[in-house]
Amino acid sequence: MKSKKTIYLYVFLLLAVVAVMVQLRKANVKKQPTVRDYPQIVKSGVLNVATGYSPVGYYIAGDSVAGFQYELIRALGDDWGLEVNIFLGNSLDENLKGLLSGKYDLVAQNIPVNTHLRDSFAFTEPITLNKWVLVQRKAAFNNGAEPIRQHLDLAKKILYVPKSSPAIVRLDNLSHEIGDTIYVKQDDTYEAEQLVMMVAAGEIDYTVCDEKLAVRLAERLPEIDIDTDISFTQLESWAVRKDSPILLDSLNAWLNRFRKTEKFRQIFDRYY
Repeated sequence: MKSKKTIYLYVFLLLAVVAVMVQLRKANVKKQPTVRDYPQIVKSGVLNVATGYSPVGYYIAGDSVAGFQYELIRALGDDWGLEVNIFLGNSLDENLKGLLSGKYDLVAQNIPVNTHLRDSFAFTEPITLNKWVLVQRKAAFNNGAEPIRQHLDLAKKILYVPKSSPAIVRLDNLSHEIGDTIYVKQDDTYEAEQLVMMVAAGEIDYTVCDEKLAVRLAERLPEIDIDTDISFTQLESWAVRKDSPILLDSLNAWLNRFRKTEKFRQIFDRYY
């Protein structure tokens, strides 16, 4: 009798363990983001895209919407016959996290491609060429102090950048190159455009910004100097998840075709 009770107990415990394992397996499956490659996107009829609020991303001009990325995204949606949901988030780091989680299908920003990012994401063929520049005040707006032109003069200077900015990697490398410390302050509140405005207003002395955005901002901020390069010219692309290879191939095919059109030239000239 005792032996039978022991057997029943073992069977009960075994069934309980199996039930717990099944529930854990279901929970893990639920946590995994739904795969949304090109076929799933086309079937849903919706493309979810994250971009940033800036003159070269997405912005409101009067009663209409404009922006280099916005116009490219709209052209893509029209050509593919898809509804495009655009999500605005200036933090590239947060947008990329949203991409990994499955919230977005595509991050359409000017992303400088580097080895670190390639480990986690797949990138389209280059859309633009860009580089980082130092944003500082001109002598006439900085008590006569001449702008920095030599990287060695950045030693012990404080440079403000948006939190998790791709420029941080370049500034860390530059610090090693000059053999001295460049203090990099990551700002949790402001993005590149706001930091440039703070330089112009004299609230901070230096920030780093991509050249194309800097050129646009310099047109309305005469106080800033943007003539000191921080990096060499880099390729900039859109990002997708690595589990979306068909979407990546489809985007590359579309970009290769669209960049040869008059419409693309008009869009590019309008913003650059």
